[in-house]
Amino acid sequence: MRSEQVRERVQRARQEAARLVAEGVHAVALTSVDNAGIARVKAVPAARLPAVVERGVGMSPCFDAFLVDDSATSSRYSGGPDGDLRLFPDLDRLTVLAGQPGWAWAPVDRYDQQGGEHPGCQRLFARRMTDRAAERGLSLRMGFETEWTVSPSLEGPAYGMARIVERSAYVGDVLGALLEQGVDVLQIHPEYTEGQFEVSVAPTDPVGAADLAVLVRETIRAVSVRHGLTPFFGPVVTAGGVGNGAHLHLSLWQDGRNLCGGGDGRFAMTADGESFLAGVLAALPALLAVGAPSPASYLRLEPSRWAGAFQCWGLENREAALRFITGAPDDPDAANAEVKCFDPAANPYLAVGAVIAAGLAGLDAKAMLPDPVSGDPAVVGGKPRLPASLPEALRHFTASDVLREAMGDPLFEAFAAVRQAESALFEGKSAQEIADATRGRY
Repeated sequence: MRSEQVRERVQRARQEAARLVAEGVHAVALTSVDNAGIARVKAVPAARLPAVVERGVGMSPCFDAFLVDDSATSSRYSGGPDGDLRLFPDLDRLTVLAGQPGWAWAPVDRYDQQGGEHPGCQRLFARRMTDRAAERGLSLRMGFETEWTVSPSLEGPAYGMARIVERSAYVGDVLGALLEQGVDVLQIHPEYTEGQFEVSVAPTDPVGAADLAVLVRETIRAVSVRHGLTPFFGPVVTAGGVGNGAHLHLSLWQDGRNLCGGGDGRFAMTADGESFLAGVLAALPALLAVGAPSPASYLRLEPSRWAGAFQCWGLENREAALRFITGAPDDPDAANAEVKCFDPAANPYLAVGAVIAAGLAGLDAKAMLPDPVSGDPAVVGGKPRLPASLPEALRHFTASDVLREAMGDPLFEAFAAVRQAESALFEGKSAQEIADATRGRY
């Protein structure tokens, strides 16, 4: 970064630090999300923000090789005690945390000691893929749904108003904290499983969507603790039950036009919009290792549970792995697609970056979607099942030239090593043992 840019950033950090201190904020949590899908943190005094913006905060690169249980593996490019990185906060995302009085938060990008981009930085990967789309004149709007389950739970019915009444103070505080932090909440409601809720936020740029996924989750966690509740974000809380998803909504744009609508293709898609989605659909077996990366993910990914267990797409079909939504006929801006097979174990930066890479590959190939599926694919038949285990998904991932090229060898191989090690970690464990070991980790 040029010295002039650094000076401008430091000056802005001084202003932000003064504002934070004046508001009673004494610490800033700086987060990155590792290959195990866990938000790791370094915290600094708010008054030190200018120094952090100028020089960064040290952090070991070994976190690229951490597993969900805090043990570690290694790859050609990661693991071991050697080396150091610098964490640089994104001041555009700096947020005073309503759920944690006295604290603020910012996501970080990771650089080496010489100022070069760390090739294993997941957030920089998401930005590279966003920039790659921009080089073609394309932009994406993305947003994650966040599902979680609180304990102790109450017995209100699925999707029932009774759940809101029983936990009205809690749900109200979650919503209030998010709104106070400037999060554009679309809806919040009870979900299927006992004690389960979901919040959806407005779409934004891909990196921003991943940042919001982190902020929303940690806000929910903070408010839950204040209410004496334990939030579980794992893919499955109880084996055999319906799990937590982290569905990703996306739309493709060019020159202010939504390419998922207003066209003359099926369901009013444009040709480029269809090719992008066709690339995502074709890559789903490999993308599953990114978006459903835990052994627990495959306890959730069961047919006939609205989890998207089959490699197919359909109009408003909640059993399809890729669900297409047209929106109202007079609102082409609302058209989007939902990747339903992703869950909260995913690193959101890797998820958005990998989906963009797959979609751009579909554009390059001028790919076309197959016929859409109506009804439950487990019943109507004829569509391939997505991988039913992490090792199976990992075989597709490691064979994907598209994802290897997009991620680069250091990130690609470190991620694969973590996935392989977690698969081995839980080998031979019962479904409930896997659920118990992972439900509270994310």
